[in-house]
Amino acid sequence: MNEAHWVFGYGSLIWRQDFPYRDSRPAHIEGWCRRFWQGSHDHRGVAHAPGRVVTLIESPGELCHGRAFLVETTVFAHLDYREKNGYARQDIEIRFADGVADGVTYVAPSENHAFLGDAPLHEMVAQIQRCAGDSGSNLEYVLELARALRQLDADDSHVFEIEALVMEQHCG
Repeated sequence: MNEAHWVFGYGSLIWRQDFPYRDSRPAHIEGWCRRFWQGSHDHRGVAHAPGRVVTLIESPGELCHGRAFLVETTVFAHLDYREKNGYARQDIEIRFADGVADGVTYVAPSENHAFLGDAPLHEMVAQIQRCAGDSGSNLEYVLELARALRQLDADDSHVFEIEALVMEQHCG
C-alpha cells in the first residue's frame, strides 16, 4: 500500500473531491486566514477575465477551518495539476479535535502570476458575479464554499461577507 499524507483543504477541496482518499476529517490550521485574493484563469474564470478564488494569507493568531484528507502519494499528481494556476505545496501542521498531524496544503503566494491581492469588496463581488470557467461560475464557487463551511460549523467572516454581497446583487 502507498504511503499516505494529510492534505488540508480550505477552498474547493472541502466540497469538490475529485480524488480518492482514505479518510476525511474536519480540521484547522493556525496562523493563516482564507482570502479571495487569487485569480482563477482556468477553473472559475478565463485568461482575459479571471475569477476570484481563495488562498491562504499568513495571519498570526488566526485560525482557518477546513477539511483534511488522508491521500496516497500517487494522488499528488492529480492535486498538483488541479492546483496548477499559481499554487504550491506548503508544509503545515494540521489540527484535529483529537490531535495534530503534519501535512500539506496548497497556497498561492503573492508573487505568483495569478495573484490578484486585496481589493474593495464591491470590486471583488462584481468580478465574482461576471466570471466563469471550465469548472463553473465563480458565484457557484462562493456559494458552495460558504455552504461547506457552515456544514463544518466554521465561521469565516470574509467568505460570509462576500457571500451576502453576491447574493444581494444576484437576487436583489
